Amino acid sequence: MTNQIRLPQHLRKIAHVFVDESMQDSPIAQRVKARLEGTTQADIPWTVVAPGTDRLEFEQGDDQALYLKEYKGKFLRFCPGTRAYHCCGYRIIHIGENCPMACSYCILQAYFQDRVLKIWANQNDLFSELGDAFGADRNTRYRVGTGEFTDSLALEHLTGYSHDLVGFLNDHENVVLELKSKVVDLTWMDAAKRTDRVLPAWSLNAPFINEHEEFDVSTLRERLEAARTCAEAGFRVCLHFDPIIHYPGWREGYAEIIDMIFDYVKPENIAYMSLGSFRCMPQLTPIIADNFPDTTYIYNEFVPGLDGKARLLRPLRLEQFSFMVDRLRAHGMDRQLYFCMESTEVWNEVFGYAPKDFGGLGKRLMEQAFGD
Repeated sequence: MTNQIRLPQHLRKIAHVFVDESMQDSPIAQRVKARLEGTTQADIPWTVVAPGTDRLEFEQGDDQALYLKEYKGKFLRFCPGTRAYHCCGYRIIHIGENCPMACSYCILQAYFQDRVLKIWANQNDLFSELGDAFGADRNTRYRVGTGEFTDSLALEHLTGYSHDLVGFLNDHENVVLELKSKVVDLTWMDAAKRTDRVLPAWSLNAPFINEHEEFDVSTLRERLEAARTCAEAGFRVCLHFDPIIHYPGWREGYAEIIDMIFDYVKPENIAYMSLGSFRCMPQLTPIIADNFPDTTYIYNEFVPGLDGKARLLRPLRLEQFSFMVDRLRAHGMDRQLYFCMESTEVWNEVFGYAPKDFGGLGKRLMEQAFGD
């Protein structure tokens, strides 16, 4: 027992594994079982269930369950943006749902109000769908990512999902894959034959927000150290400030993390960087208040946006955006910067131009992703 390996902090709450009967012999299920052996959680219950089981019985409390599921839906999706604002236009590879970390602002709390981490174990179906889509016309380029309904790397230690996906996409030169995360796991790098077709990405925030609103995540320095490791290996990285939160001392906090970035990577190492202000569906606010009673930013001044989400008052957003863009530009950043879900007016006021001036945001980010 003394030589058992401890799982990363964000995985230690997994107290039960469920697997669809049809998936119990799948490579993912076998891998998870093998990787749990020898860890401090080797003896957690493992239950085979009928495919499509809606209700999983386990001792919840603060614990979580991992569900290796046969997924029947579409794996390749469009980003759920809105026409009211400029969307980055990337495509989602849907590999699972929910996240083992706990960030107060996370929208997944409104989508998945349980403690079940779902991973789609029928990878053959996933790869078949992706192969048909990406192989239909090799001249059509795709910028894709897996970090929309889950964290791209949070379960990588157990599933190796990103490693498999990177290996599969080696044969598709018209695809760039972004792996967006708040934790560090670089085991996927072993599968990459080309450094120009994978974009490792990390979310960043002010140190105060990282310390008080993000739990069971890697530290900011750990994320930036991983970004440096990737850059030194020849990969370009992506960094994301979303959500930017308005709190007392935000100027000093965001200045600190912006300056810290360039202690680890150079502007030319960064493919692109997003900036997005905190926004949320009305039903998310009481969930945040209930789950994170010490959180106060949800009581800032918000107005309903064109997408129905509560948004920080525009003058406050502009003040934060302008401050951060000016500081990033002082470090040599420019073309890589973009706003996530903002209006033409905000773009013009902060950047001095709007996406339509360069053919659309999706077009620009496609060029950045492929290094055009």
